[in-house]
Amino acid sequence: MKKPFPFSAIVGQEQMKQAMVLTAIDPGIGGVLVFGARGTGKSTAVRALAALLPLIKAVEGCPVNSARPEDCPEWAHVSSTTMIERPTPVVDLPLGVTEDRVVGALDIQRALTRGEKAFEPGLLARANRGYLYIDEVNLLEDHIVDLLLDVAQSGENVVEREGLSIRHAARFVLVGSGNPEEGELRPQLLDRFGLSVEVRSPRDVETRVEVITRRDAYDADHDAFMEKWGAEDMQLRGRILGARAALPQLKTPNTVLHDCAALCIALGSDGLRGELTLLRAARAQAAFEGAEAVGRSHLRSVATMALSHRLRRDPLDEAGSVSRVERCVAEVLP
Repeated sequence: MKKPFPFSAIVGQEQMKQAMVLTAIDPGIGGVLVFGARGTGKSTAVRALAALLPLIKAVEGCPVNSARPEDCPEWAHVSSTTMIERPTPVVDLPLGVTEDRVVGALDIQRALTRGEKAFEPGLLARANRGYLYIDEVNLLEDHIVDLLLDVAQSGENVVEREGLSIRHAARFVLVGSGNPEEGELRPQLLDRFGLSVEVRSPRDVETRVEVITRRDAYDADHDAFMEKWGAEDMQLRGRILGARAALPQLKTPNTVLHDCAALCIALGSDGLRGELTLLRAARAQAAFEGAEAVGRSHLRSVATMALSHRLRRDPLDEAGSVSRVERCVAEVLP
């Protein structure tokens, strides 16, 4: 079985890769929404990042990947205390999925054969401590998207139905992708994603040739390709782990808080989620760069991805929300 395409070997798409690295450093940022045409490397990047991250330690047989035996839910009846290592989970959420498949439901087979009420875990249980990837999120039914975003924010899945009352941890990085030409997400849903990026196919011949060359090498001689890029991925893994460890000690000057508020006021973003996400993303960026404190350069680096999807649509601004954020950053954070 082939290993996923190396994260470091992905050509271009720097902002998408930056957003995913930041959520790996601080999952509390709230996930990533990637808009772009098909074939721009969205799903490749998600699987590559998950493969890049270190193995997680989980209780053997636990359906929610619990890190400690005492965290295993009672309904799972896990008796083992053995800890095993497994890859960071990446769970795909298909279009047309039912709510029962997402949150879990009554185990019909056990109910019929044994007369017992038992819970059959859903996709949210499998995604705990990992990534939940939704391709074409803009085509997903609204009630499923609402459910996912609520669980992603609370970190807990609650199922109350058919005589069952079930709770389990469901902490994951939500990554959604879609083609804006096929429909848009509602503004209230856009706001619930931490970061948003737009990806496009490269326009220059040299970049496209490099994409083809690397993919061909990956398919033709997989082992040699993985060996070549393995060192790059391991170096990036070290930087991510180092940034995670550095986050608690990172200093945040009051001037940075004022900059966050001033930028969001200037942009007219609704609520305070914009400031909070901008600050968390800037802190993760500062930790990734090895800085001792958050500065304006870190705010500038993440402002577009943290704020562009939170703005009210301006029909007179043909350039779009990304350009509005860039202009405002240049004015407020010179």
